[in-house]
Amino acid sequence: MVNTEETRAPSRSAPARRRMGALEREQQIVHGATDFFARRGLDAQMRDLAAELGIAHTLLYHYFPSKRLLIERVYEECIAGRWDPQWEALLDDPKRPVADKLLDFYRAYLAAILTPDWLRILVHSGLSDGLIPDRYFTLLREKLFPRLLREARKSAGSHSRAKPTPREEALLMGFHGGLIYHLGIWPLVYQQHFTGEGDAPMVETFIADRIRGLLAQMPEMRPPSSLSLATPRGGRPRTARQSRVRRGKLDHTI
Repeated sequence: MVNTEETRAPSRSAPARRRMGALEREQQIVHGATDFFARRGLDAQMRDLAAELGIAHTLLYHYFPSKRLLIERVYEECIAGRWDPQWEALLDDPKRPVADKLLDFYRAYLAAILTPDWLRILVHSGLSDGLIPDRYFTLLREKLFPRLLREARKSAGSHSRAKPTPREEALLMGFHGGLIYHLGIWPLVYQQHFTGEGDAPMVETFIADRIRGLLAQMPEMRPPSSLSLATPRGGRPRTARQSRVRRGKLDHTI
């Protein structure tokens, strides 16, 4: 009779689960929350997040005592953390042509941000508490939009430091938002596709086309005050020609 004790395969105990350090566990939670909120929205429950991560609900709250704190951390790492300070130096370089700087900036910037988690979290938060869009657009108003306005004005021959006019602001926001919508939101949020998607040279052409459109429109965006002419006392505004004749500086080319 065969001795079943001798022929039985030796039992193997399950490998002991490696214990994570505090920093590693915290990063695990943040990375898991980024994916979780991108898929489920920011109104999803922390208890469901803990279940997906395979940790106790109480452990999740040990690291992040409130959902808001966790969302703020996701913002810092997933949204704000992708901003590269070198982009500011690129846009501030006075020696490079404006169109070249904008093309290099948007090539790098869009490659960094246009991912499903970045876009979906931004959109979900906008539909929820608005916390992440508020903070992100504050960052853009501080680090990008003043530089974008300066460079666009420079291309039109203006060195004004005045606040953007309503027309300038609409033009800049339409330019910036149009790139994100076309190359990011359309395929990654709406799951719709466009001709040229994934073709790097074609995508760069799309960016360059929008930059040319922006710079071509900037000369029309000067505020009305910069185009106004002096009004003689008790009379109608002088024409540009009358003003130059009066100063003895008639420009016959105009």
